[in-house]
Amino acid sequence: MSLLDQYVLKKFLLPFTYCIVGFLAIWFIFDLSDNLSDFIEGKAGFFILLRYYQSQVPAIIVMCLPIAALLALLYSLSAMSRTNELISMLGAGRSVIRVLVPLFAMGLLLTGVSFYLNYEQAPHAALMKKQMLREIKSGKKKLVGNLEAHLFRNREDMRTWFMRRINVERNQLIDVEIIQQDANSNITKTWYSQDAYFNTDTQNWVLYKARTVEFDLEGNVTKDESFPDGLEITGWRETPWRISSSVMNPDYLSVPELREYLMYNADFKEARLAPYRTSLQERISTPLACFLVVCIAAPLGIVYSRRGILASVMSAIGIFFTFFFMSIFFIALGKGNLISPVLAGWIPLATFLVVGCGLLWMRSTSRDLPKFKLPWA
Repeated sequence: MSLLDQYVLKKFLLPFTYCIVGFLAIWFIFDLSDNLSDFIEGKAGFFILLRYYQSQVPAIIVMCLPIAALLALLYSLSAMSRTNELISMLGAGRSVIRVLVPLFAMGLLLTGVSFYLNYEQAPHAALMKKQMLREIKSGKKKLVGNLEAHLFRNREDMRTWFMRRINVERNQLIDVEIIQQDANSNITKTWYSQDAYFNTDTQNWVLYKARTVEFDLEGNVTKDESFPDGLEITGWRETPWRISSSVMNPDYLSVPELREYLMYNADFKEARLAPYRTSLQERISTPLACFLVVCIAAPLGIVYSRRGILASVMSAIGIFFTFFFMSIFFIALGKGNLISPVLAGWIPLATFLVVGCGLLWMRSTSRDLPKFKLPWA
């Protein structure tokens, strides 16, 4: 890396760091002001608060990275334009693309960081927030993943599960009734259990204080057995996570969990799967907004006259927020099963990436960028 590349990076990293720290501080102040009364009422200790805010940082960073990169790029490039540093670099024989190479590399790096956080940690942050606030308010610990009065239907194996409570973290179901049907929807066997545990090593279920009842085609009981010491069942494909995921909010699921949900619940109707398919595409496409920001802000941040700086900065901000609202709109269409989840997740990004590449080509070939004016101006 040349000294000039290091200089360009230094110009970018300083305002970028300020932006990230500033956004985190603003978020912390607003969140603390909203929840301070609950923290005091629930007598939350320092380590509980530390765990709470630590769990929220990945989601906030994912949200702030593109905006911070946009503001830092516009500030650093406009500052170098104002002092004629960029003109000197171009006059020394460097092309616009070569000057921006370290910024494109930084955009790719930020995309990787965003993807890493958005893969699992950021989606869980919202669920963790609701869970921990509920825990602090009530003063009682309730494990994440608990569901009350849950019903699950395994359409492939014709089994229906009723349970009073499910705890995914402990692989435990409480007060369970399992109904087995044949191809004609006749009930053939029923299991009752006070506690059911899933052994992750053997992939078997163990029903404690269990009772089984078998029926003939007329509905008459043919066999009734009790197993007070436990009944081990092999060959069932249901897992606690699969059972609980049937009603999970796709906004709270990570990329592996969304893939697992779609794999295990492939027999659901397309309208029901659409939010999960769209969320999966959103998880993958959202981090690329960091690279998109570079493609948009870089050509608009480079100006050759002081009079054009404000217009270029406002244009870049306007284009980015148009992309942001367009992304929200298309994601809503995808979750509503109105368009393909792939199109919902990628059309806004692809559209504005073309716009960014066009602006970059115009700047690198010394063509005048289009002027964005208000209709009444």
